[in-house]
Amino acid sequence: MKYAAKKLAALLATMLAVSFVTFAAFQVVAGDPATDRLGTEATPERVEQLRHEMGLDQPFLVQYGSWLAGFVRGDLGDSYSGGPVADLLTARTPVTLALSLMAFVLTAGTALPLGLLSVRRGGRVGGAVRTAVNQLLTALPPFFTGILLTWLFSILLHWFRHGAFPGFAADPAGSLWYLLFPAAAIAIPRAAQTVRMLRSTLLAEMDRDYVRTAIARGNDRAGVLYRHVLRNAAAPAVTFLAQTMAEIVAGSIVAEQVFNLPGLGRLLLTSISGRDYPTVQAIVVILALWVVLVNTAADLINRRIDPRIGGEAA
Repeated sequence: MKYAAKKLAALLATMLAVSFVTFAAFQVVAGDPATDRLGTEATPERVEQLRHEMGLDQPFLVQYGSWLAGFVRGDLGDSYSGGPVADLLTARTPVTLALSLMAFVLTAGTALPLGLLSVRRGGRVGGAVRTAVNQLLTALPPFFTGILLTWLFSILLHWFRHGAFPGFAADPAGSLWYLLFPAAAIAIPRAAQTVRMLRSTLLAEMDRDYVRTAIARGNDRAGVLYRHVLRNAAAPAVTFLAQTMAEIVAGSIVAEQVFNLPGLGRLLLTSISGRDYPTVQAIVVILALWVVLVNTAADLINRRIDPRIGGEAA
């Protein structure tokens, strides 16, 4: 409990720092939001009135405190394009969340069995071919993989209609089927990297003295792998998968453009091009929160696996 409390405190401190830096950065680069909204031909009186309505005539720390209090309550302010930012995010988040979770399931569900299988067979069967295929898949960027999947499954096989995402409200099953292809585009290179990491970690653990002793005493190699080696090598794998989960969200931004998905990625790029800084600011902080939460969860899981992590007694 003490370790979990420390991690929670670190999470809150990190998010406070991220929110402050993000808010300060957009205050610097955004110029005058009132002028951006009204245009350069607006009268100085109208600009000053809007600045007062937006609270921009208040000191910086007062503005940040007001924004932070609103963020905690779920009030993210108003978009320059019209409407609350929270409503925009609520409409887009389910798509990005479902895409990210599906990509992670595909990554872990493919990489873990393949990594274990390669080690169980001694790590020598088809080594050159496996390495070449792994390096090829690792080098494929999600946008290129997405283009190939679109060409194969949409244009040639007609398994889905590109650009015709139905939406969860209209067709939940059809939406999940559509998301399977961009999720695969994200998962393929990440799964290849995970297989390589898991295999090297497990093979290094298999070379330890206790493993050789157990096998020399007649224990089955697979049994030693699953009962002892896998547990001892779990912490690095959990950490890597946590990083993968965080990076998948970033990969979804590209995939959403390729597959024309109405998610946070498209909203972010649209808001940047439209200088909608309140929306961009909210998305940046939420993505940072996601990364911090995933890494904190990984630390807690690793602590559960190995109580020595953290330097305290279990």
